[in-house]
Amino acid sequence: MGKRRRSRELAIKVLFHLEFSKKDDPAVAFDLICNNFGISKDIEIFSKELALGVCVHIKELDNLISKASQNWRLERIARVDHSILRLAVYELLYRDDIPPKVSINEAVDLGKKFGTEESGAFINGILDKIYTSLIRESQNSAPGEIK
Repeated sequence: MGKRRRSRELAIKVLFHLEFSKKDDPAVAFDLICNNFGISKDIEIFSKELALGVCVHIKELDNLISKASQNWRLERIARVDHSILRLAVYELLYRDDIPPKVSINEAVDLGKKFGTEESGAFINGILDKIYTSLIRESQNSAPGEIK
């Protein structure tokens, strides 16, 4: 398994932990999980960037997820699926070093590993809607306009 996959898995563990302890400081929670799971430094850096990045932009991420999941309120989405969606949407919006298709494929694989039998398809559907809307928005932007 590659370093980036392991980094994403660690980020999901941190984000999932924060779902149950919303008052925890994300950086402290990250360090706690790294210490408890004996995480190697080679995956820690990328994982921390992802997890803390999600926490910084969580309201924006949830807004996009909510719009894309028309028949599902955020509270009804399984917490692990929600954490995976947040991570993937963060990558789509803020990580130019990661191709969008990679972010989506990784999220689907994480859903299959950590979620239910239906998680992969559910995550794929939501991310496809978000990615398609992002492409549409960028095509409708005036030349030189940054959205």
